[in-house]
Amino acid sequence: MFLTASTACASDDDAAPRDPTPTSSTSTAPAEGEPVASPGCEADAAVQVVKERHDLAVGGEERFYLLTAPEGRDPQPLIVDLHGFMEGAEIHTVQSALGEYGLGQGFVTAFPHGTGDPVRWRVDQTSSPDLAFLDAVLDDVGADRCIDTSRIYATGLSMGAMMTSLLACTRADRFAAFAPVNGLQLPEGCDPGRPIPLLTFHGTADPILLFNGGVDTSSFAGGEPGPGAELPEADLDGEGYPATARDWAALQDCDAEPVDTEDGATIVDRAWPCPEGAAVEFVIIRGQGHGWPGSEFAKNIAAIVGPSVEGIDANERMWEFFQRYHLPA
Repeated sequence: MFLTASTACASDDDAAPRDPTPTSSTSTAPAEGEPVASPGCEADAAVQVVKERHDLAVGGEERFYLLTAPEGRDPQPLIVDLHGFMEGAEIHTVQSALGEYGLGQGFVTAFPHGTGDPVRWRVDQTSSPDLAFLDAVLDDVGADRCIDTSRIYATGLSMGAMMTSLLACTRADRFAAFAPVNGLQLPEGCDPGRPIPLLTFHGTADPILLFNGGVDTSSFAGGEPGPGAELPEADLDGEGYPATARDWAALQDCDAEPVDTEDGATIVDRAWPCPEGAAVEFVIIRGQGHGWPGSEFAKNIAAIVGPSVEGIDANERMWEFFQRYHLPA
């Protein structure tokens, strides 16, 4: 969430049964349905690019995003990956490494850059000017590359997760599924307009966005309490992020009680049985800090973001999840 450039260097009873199966055991087969080709599909096959900068003027502001994309002529899925507070697009490409992962999996990754000093997303209102910027990013990528516009997904870290949550409420007509990492929110008045698939991650040892609620920014300056201090014992069914996930399930008319599946000693896969088209899944990571799960970069900044645990890779888990969904016709 809070990284700087210098840091980088160092339900009815007779309804049809609902499927509560967590992400870890779901199929990775591509979503059914014919691709919906973007205008860029009319051009010649695009070459591979890595962190290619694209500049846009939106609402009187000069903005940019970074693009990593595999070579290809056929419509490809697109993931929009949003950085955290103070982090910025360039550093986040290293933190999540989702672009490199996408080159191997055959999807395009866009890394939009926020505004301000320190850089941030404007997540406090549904009229956020960043929404228009992200609309423009989708249009620009689709004009330049061959994108399957029925398979566009959003993820982000910390404040980027908060922005992803806002997109889930306001842009469910453009994004097929959402995966906020360490920062799920349910904005007031949220109305996606359709059932949406939502996967979220949070660590019980997050020293910045505390698992059961609260924010602690003291580690930015290397101070206490920060990652070196003792955190309160996490209540997996308590307030904070568990409660926010429950609220998302209630919003989508999912069952009140989730199904928990233990994956070793570290991972709890929590999934609410939901109506068709909706999904709410919460990956609880015992002992994980504020870094992107599975990130090598996050391990090197543990003094700020807290510990990283083995056996979980957010990129693999969210891509498994995303492949299950495409926008309804």
